[in-house]
Amino acid sequence: MLESILLVGGKGTRLRPLTINHPKPMLPVAGVPFTEHQIAIARAAGVTRVALGTSYRAEVFSDYFGDGSDFGVAMDYRVEAEPLGTGGAIRNAADALTCGPDDPVVVFNGDILTGLDITGLVQAWRDADADVALYLTRVEDPRAFGLVPTEGERVTAFLEKPQTPEEIVTDQINAGCYVFRRSVIDEIPVGRPVSVERETFPELLAAGRVVVGHVDPGYWLDLGTPLAFARGSADIVMGKVVSPALPGSPGEMLAGAGARIEGSCTEGTAAGRDSVVGIGAQVRGSVLFDGAEVGDHSIVEDSIIGAGAVIGPGCVIRSAVIGDGARIGADNELLAGVRVWPGVELGDCAVRFSSDQ
Repeated sequence: MLESILLVGGKGTRLRPLTINHPKPMLPVAGVPFTEHQIAIARAAGVTRVALGTSYRAEVFSDYFGDGSDFGVAMDYRVEAEPLGTGGAIRNAADALTCGPDDPVVVFNGDILTGLDITGLVQAWRDADADVALYLTRVEDPRAFGLVPTEGERVTAFLEKPQTPEEIVTDQINAGCYVFRRSVIDEIPVGRPVSVERETFPELLAAGRVVVGHVDPGYWLDLGTPLAFARGSADIVMGKVVSPALPGSPGEMLAGAGARIEGSCTEGTAAGRDSVVGIGAQVRGSVLFDGAEVGDHSIVEDSIIGAGAVIGPGCVIRSAVIGDGARIGADNELLAGVRVWPGVELGDCAVRFSSDQ
């Protein structure tokens, strides 16, 4: 039996002020809540029990997932009354585990989309007889991440985000998934904030405990920004990341019930229920929430269009977030990370980056 801790509650909350005008903290990614993808991927790797560590709107998760039986796992929930940090959240959720002190516990951060070979990470933990095994990934620019250098697979240090070129001693970063020996989780202090990155892991190294890093070259994406959220949704739809929770087969698009697609949706677009893509419109790599409308001959790329939002005809929307119920008039251009709050209305040709019409 393999058990896991999944730390959720933050996922979606960073997007709420931008795209959500209703009390749902679980945003659909490729047609279902992101947490459902994570649970399905864990189940496929042999996880039978999930302890869900929640904070913001915890009851929404329990209402949706229940006891987990509909999702092929047994589920329990532990709520943080106050923020406890990564380590404190793991310790808090561990009270829902049933495994023995020497058994492995897989821990997932709730905002990471990955094609990690979970069974390979567990095996690396077993082979090393480790206290903790960390999932590591390599990135081209590691300046925004904590670095994890290794000798072989043995972790030698945990380094803060590098500030100078000389401090970039590796391109390996902590990728947000771990295998703990259950007894190590029980050693984390109770009732106060604890950071595994700054406290738990460095203290294990200092005590000579076995901490290994397992580099997996597969897909990895931090969904902490709206545009990364859109990218992750598109990659699941296209099958770049395999999720058993995808409602349908991988392809160029995913359309919900009642969606009316008269233009084209490609590159992993997910169109929600009763959404509309008008004649001649082109939507690529984007997420359209329920009831969103894209007008005739508009172009929408790598963007999020909120529930009930309306994009007028002839618009160009690239790398943008359009909030629920917003109305964008005809012939607007919204580019380069622009965010339109819920309910905002823009008149025809109100914002343009190209020449006047």
